[in-house]
Amino acid sequence: MLAGRKTLLIVTGGIAAFKAIDLIRLIKKAGGEVQPILTQSAQEFVTPLTAGTLAGNAALSELFDLTRESEIGHIELVRDADLVVVAPCTANFMAKMAHGLADDLASTAILARDKHVIVAPAMNVKMWEAAPTQRNLATLIDDGMQIVGPDDGEMACGEFGPGRMAEPDTIFAAIEDYFQATDDTLPLAGKRILVTSGATREPLDPVRYLTNASSGKQGTAIAAALRAAGADVEFITGVAEVPPPNGVNVTNITTAQDMYDAVHEALPCDVAIFCAAVSDWRPRQAGTEKIKKKGDGEAPSLEMVLNPDILKSVAALDPSERPELVIGFAAETENVIEHAKAKRERKGCDWLLANDVSAGTGTFGGDSNSIIFFDDQGHEVWPRMSKQEVGMALTDRIASALNSQK
Repeated sequence: MLAGRKTLLIVTGGIAAFKAIDLIRLIKKAGGEVQPILTQSAQEFVTPLTAGTLAGNAALSELFDLTRESEIGHIELVRDADLVVVAPCTANFMAKMAHGLADDLASTAILARDKHVIVAPAMNVKMWEAAPTQRNLATLIDDGMQIVGPDDGEMACGEFGPGRMAEPDTIFAAIEDYFQATDDTLPLAGKRILVTSGATREPLDPVRYLTNASSGKQGTAIAAALRAAGADVEFITGVAEVPPPNGVNVTNITTAQDMYDAVHEALPCDVAIFCAAVSDWRPRQAGTEKIKKKGDGEAPSLEMVLNPDILKSVAALDPSERPELVIGFAAETENVIEHAKAKRERKGCDWLLANDVSAGTGTFGGDSNSIIFFDDQGHEVWPRMSKQEVGMALTDRIASALNSQK
């Protein structure tokens, strides 16, 4: 996947710089090319000889290298690369990137970039949590940079918390995902696909809420399979037991109304897949204070109202705005085929994937799923398979449907 792809790897000064060596090895093993740039501080932890030898390209550090600058070297570096990765990225270098400073080769290359940038922050937990760092982080995200990590864990200084650089294999996975998604030979390259996932929560009062047992595993597996097939994925997720896949654009929501708003804001798209377990109802009025027991032991009554129907609202859009494929999910506990068929007709979606989530099936929260697939031709029963396999099977069917319309 990385054959013929060139990564410009900027290593900044921090104890995590030693992990950059493993990252170089992973990229090279996958057939990719690496051009290292080491800041002056990085060279306190990793020598240019070590990085350059493993990369097969001399590690660079000097902005005013007369040989390279005769060819406008700092511009040539980023134009020649397919991707820029900063790992580790210190708090100081984050600040430089956020404010457009360019006082060395690394920061000048970033300012002159015309390529995607993946940033792997690494710093003390207090530095990471500091308000200026968080402001700089928000700026980098707004500028379109992709952030990987940091992880929670013990620091070299002995403190514990977020700030550890993501492991090299995690950063490498993000690099692979990026190149995979930009490969125009992949079946869903150039397609924008929206996926909802996870569970919504409807507040009853400041400490209680209505929700369900969805783990988010199926929606996450679908998004990962779509990304692997080259799609640009908008991933709108409620509460989930698993993290979002690498390389997707994530929007976190809490309530059904939040999800409705996020979905319509994310349109237009080529395909919309509604895998989230959305609460059908919410309290008409959530309490502003914790609801207390009554003295007589009587339970409080709650007046419920319907939440907006996200799937139906998208399926009913004007053809000029409606996705080519609108795909729903139906979690049923009885009469699965009958109820799912009626739901598809009621919602107006093109496809519907139904599953039995009754007690004992292990579907909610489990790693496998049994799907009954509905479309205009009727329904078909898929064999029980892992949720990753369901994601790949659905992705293959989507690719076939979209490509058949060309």
